[in-house]
Amino acid sequence: MGIRVIGTGHYVPDRILTNADLEKMVDTSDEWITTRTGIRERHIAPKETPTSELAYQAARRALEMAHVDPKELDFISVATVTPDKFFPNTAALVQRKLGAGTCACYDLEAACSGLLYSIEVANGLLHTYPKYKKALVIGSEKLSSITDWSDRSTCVLFGDGAAALVLESSPDITDNFYVEGKICADGNYADILNLPAGGSAMPSSHETVDGKLHFIKMGGQETFKLAVTGMTSASKEVLAASGTAPDAVAWVIPHQANHRIISAVASRLSIPGDRVYSNIDRYGNTSSASIGICLDELNRDGKLKRGDLILLTAFGGGLTWGAQLLRW
Repeated sequence: MGIRVIGTGHYVPDRILTNADLEKMVDTSDEWITTRTGIRERHIAPKETPTSELAYQAARRALEMAHVDPKELDFISVATVTPDKFFPNTAALVQRKLGAGTCACYDLEAACSGLLYSIEVANGLLHTYPKYKKALVIGSEKLSSITDWSDRSTCVLFGDGAAALVLESSPDITDNFYVEGKICADGNYADILNLPAGGSAMPSSHETVDGKLHFIKMGGQETFKLAVTGMTSASKEVLAASGTAPDAVAWVIPHQANHRIISAVASRLSIPGDRVYSNIDRYGNTSSASIGICLDELNRDGKLKRGDLILLTAFGGGLTWGAQLLRW
């Protein structure tokens, strides 16, 4: 039973927030943001637009490319840290919008590593159980809803967006898109990158709202070091386990968090910059959506060829991190 990607799609809201716009909101500058992060602009969803709508738009485009009717889907997975609600899960809301019938639906939360975790789970389900033949895997985030727009250290980083993959398993497929993978977590660093309030440990209250505890909190310098180390080590382990030399990799797609992190990881992997895909300047950090957006852009631009090896790597709150080697 082989598995392949038969469709990709992404969606970002129309509104663009530039660094010049942010200069009017907080004490920052285009030069400061660009130099330290590589970000020039990001897309921001309207307040009334939920994460499920971003996911739906990306999913619709992926299904159109795959020529798959939503009713053919066996399960829908949505990776997100910004669900529409605690429950029902966002995947079920996407299912309703797609008219996908009664397929299984679940959300998965691994922050910026979410898409890698989702691919890992989806590959396992498709590979193990013949009853699952077509899967829709989505990373979707409305990070603007959990961003403190008065905090200049974090508000310059994040944007909204979604990306989707349609996976198909069949005995007619002779190879598997999934070559090797490694996903990790270390809860000892949970407080470095987190959203403090709103869960059962710190339920919502006047005090948590007044204290701005429903927004992303991040220790920047420590996060940077852990991200580079985690993404590099996971990538090297995946390449070694699969017997793949760095020069055999057609594209590296890192999570789009910071251009310095991307450059540092590429350097440590000895992979030249022209094979490292980045669009952080146009979208900022879209968390679980970022790698999928990159993948869809490469696919639609005709830059992926059948048989290409693609290395994905990500890092996020949890702390979570990982890498996957895929064969297109």
